[in-house]
This record gives sequence, C-alpha cells and structure tokens, in this order.
Amino acid sequence: MAGPTGILLVDKPGGITSHDAVSRTRKALDTRKVGHAGTLDPMATGLLMLGVGHATRLLTYIVGLDKTYEATIRLGSSTSTDDREGETLATADAAAIAALTDDAVDAGIAALTGEISQVPSTVSAIKVDGRRAYDLARAGEDVQLKARAVTVSRFEVRARRSRPEGLDLDVAVDCTSGTYIRALARDLGEALGVGGHLTALRRTRIGPFEVDEASAVDAIAPDRLLAPAAVATAVLGALPVSGDEARDLRHGKRIAGAAERVDSFPSAAVDPAGVLVGIVERRGPDVKSVMNLPGEESA
Repeated sequence: MAGPTGILLVDKPGGITSHDAVSRTRKALDTRKVGHAGTLDPMATGLLMLGVGHATRLLTYIVGLDKTYEATIRLGSSTSTDDREGETLATADAAAIAALTDDAVDAGIAALTGEISQVPSTVSAIKVDGRRAYDLARAGEDVQLKARAVTVSRFEVRARRSRPEGLDLDVAVDCTSGTYIRALARDLGEALGVGGHLTALRRTRIGPFEVDEASAVDAIAPDRLLAPAAVATAVLGALPVSGDEARDLRHGKRIAGAAERVDSFPSAAVDPAGVLVGIVERRGPDVKSVMNLPGEESA
C-alpha cells in the first residue's frame, strides 16, 4: 500500500536543525521518503517545505522560489559566522556606533537592495570541491567563496533600537533563492564601518506559501499534507488534461497542439479527478511530460 504523499509546511523552531525536522516528520508519518526544499540554520525559525513520498519530485520546482525573511541585524560588531552564534571578531567603539545616523543606515541598505553581487557566508552549505563550506570553516581551513548575483527586492527597516551592544535593526527582506541574510548583515556593517551580524532570523514565506499555514513540529500529521496537484498548480500554474491525455503523458507521449492552452512552462498537468499527472514542458506546439507522478495519490 502506498505511503503518504504530499508537501508539508513546517514552522521550524529555533535550536533544532532542518534535518531534525525531517527526522521528526519521518517518525510522525512513518515513512523514510522525506526531503526538503532548502534548510534553515539551527538559530533560525520559520518555514520549511518538505516533500513526502512521491511528492519529493516536486522539490526541484520549489527550491528556487523567492523568499521573505524577518530578521534582526546588530550593527556594532562582527562575528565568525555572521550571526550571534559565532565568535566576536571585532567590536566598534561606542562613539562610532553613536555616530550612526538614520540616513547613513538607509543609504547602506539602499546599496544592498536590487540586483547585487553577494559573497555567501563562509559557514554556508555551499560545496567547495565536494565539501560543505561550513565543514571546511569549522576545520580551520581558509574558505574563499565566489560572489554570486542575487536580487533583494525589499530591504525594509521596521524598527531601530539603540542598545549597549550596538544598534539593532528589525528588518524584512524579500529576495531570490540563494540570498544570505547573514551576508546582508555583514555587508551592511562593513559598509558603515562598525561591523554587523544577525541576532534573529525567521523565514515567513517561500513563493506563494506562508508560515502561518505551517504545522508546528509536534503537530505533524498526514492530514497536514498538501496535495501535489495543489502545490504544483500554485507554483507553476495548471494545464487541465483529459483522462486520455493523462494516460498518454504517463506513457511518454506528447499532447499535440496543447502548448497554446497554457501561458507558461513548465506547467502542472492535472487530470479530471484533480490528480497531478506530472510536470510538462513545451515541445514546439506540443507538450511533453518531464516528470510524472503515479496515478494515485494518498495525500
């Protein structure tokens, strides 16, 4: 009998790893087939999207979605991990912190908004010669990561608080996948000459999915799974297909002339019963499945 299948939204608490959340999901749903569409650091909280059963095949189309974060940046010191869990590397004097003006902070944030070139944190999960950067950094090796293009469409200061340790900024960030909020804190602090790091981070959105819809890790249950068809349609848009067309797609055949029935590709092919057949792409005037799911879903 087929096990559970679907996409699970989880609100990860602080203090556990994303892999801990995956392990708890496997136990709660009694299945080994669970994957994730991007991790969160142990310090961070918020939205994780997990694929269960056959729906793990959809994670490829989720991992690259834009994201929203709420964070607190502390200006006045830098750390080895660009967040509060690292060792303090440098601390600005009180006069330099006191001299920070709203205009200077706003100008620094403006320079980090839009299309920017960002060097990821050295404790990121990026692979260098087959090894994770954070493993290399923890082993004491010199980690040199290349800058990458990312887009920060919103970098908004919601509150400012002067503290003995520095100036805290509560911010909201909308960004493309692959953007490191820790690196934004680091780069803002460097630009202002006082250093910066994160003291809090929460992911509130992945694509069209909000953390308010997510389950707590101790409330994971089969009835919290989202149907693959609903998720794929929300992410890609739907191409409704007939029963005969669904059968043809599953057999590797093309649907002649169907490309004009959908606005963009890839798209989710959904049969008359509302079941996700698979993900289709254009082949001239036709469409062809590039990823199929089994005909029956248990989500």
